[in-house]
Amino acid sequence: MNRVNIYLFSSFLSTFASLFATLFLIVSIIFFIQIVRITSYIDINFVELVKLYLFTLPQILLFTTPISFFVSLAMSFFRLSKENESIVIFTLGYSPKYIAKFFLQISALISIILLFIALVVMPTAFNLHNNFVNYKKTKLSLNLKPSEFGQRFGSWMIFIDKQNSDKSLSKYENIVLYNNSDINERFITASSGDITNEDAKLNLILKDGYIYDIKENKWNIAKYDSLTIRSNIQDKFGENFSIIEYWSKAKSDPKVARNLIIYTLIALFPLASTLFALSFGIVTYRYEKGIVYIGVFAVLAAYFTAILLLSKYPIYGIVAIFTLTMLTSFITFKHKVMKKY
Repeated sequence: MNRVNIYLFSSFLSTFASLFATLFLIVSIIFFIQIVRITSYIDINFVELVKLYLFTLPQILLFTTPISFFVSLAMSFFRLSKENESIVIFTLGYSPKYIAKFFLQISALISIILLFIALVVMPTAFNLHNNFVNYKKTKLSLNLKPSEFGQRFGSWMIFIDKQNSDKSLSKYENIVLYNNSDINERFITASSGDITNEDAKLNLILKDGYIYDIKENKWNIAKYDSLTIRSNIQDKFGENFSIIEYWSKAKSDPKVARNLIIYTLIALFPLASTLFALSFGIVTYRYEKGIVYIGVFAVLAAYFTAILLLSKYPIYGIVAIFTLTMLTSFITFKHKVMKKY
């Protein structure tokens, strides 16, 4: 790495650090809010909350790094152009071709790391996250709070009026459950109830209540002394997980196929967009002041729109979008930079 490359890289790195830190903080807050929602139905302590956040860290890195790299690269060279430093570098005989080659090597390394995160680390983190939540559920960590609406037990909406601290009594009192299916609506009331764990399945045992079935405006009422509702929550903590098996589902599972194309193309974005960033950043400032902002926004909008449009075709979509972006960026760089400098 010669002195010019070191100088250009240090200029880029300072811009990248500030932008990445800002995006990372914003995205982390968004994901942290989603994590906090889990506490509405399971009890977790601070350490477990941090563990859940660490499971989302690969996803946060995947979404923030490519955008930060692209925007920072364009803005760092735009600042150099504004201060006429890039013109001086070219005047001294340092070709834009060498700059492009240097940053393409960096972007290729970043994309390789992001591909590993997207295709290996993230599915593993998703699996660990799901296993952790299922484990907490099967260990009776359901966080059912009294006098709070919107809580669920399996497919049932549940409302609890009171929770007893006395272990000699039933844990919950004055319970109401509601379930709405295509066949009928069903209300269940109970004077008291407990949750038990049987063979890694949660059971809600209700005592002394009524069952109300509503079908085609007809009501059926039945009284019971004891009723057990078995949840479909099961302990999957010990199941084996295979990265290859997970991604092989892309052929039959639309959700996995969509994740494959989105995560792969986001990981490849630094490599695909490097020449675009240089094309918008290396300008004659007097005549091209605002092109960097328009160009950056246009590339981001076009690239991610293409991902969404072709998300149903993972293999063809990845090849088509990446190849077209690389080809377009090369033509843009050749026409806008190489011919001028």
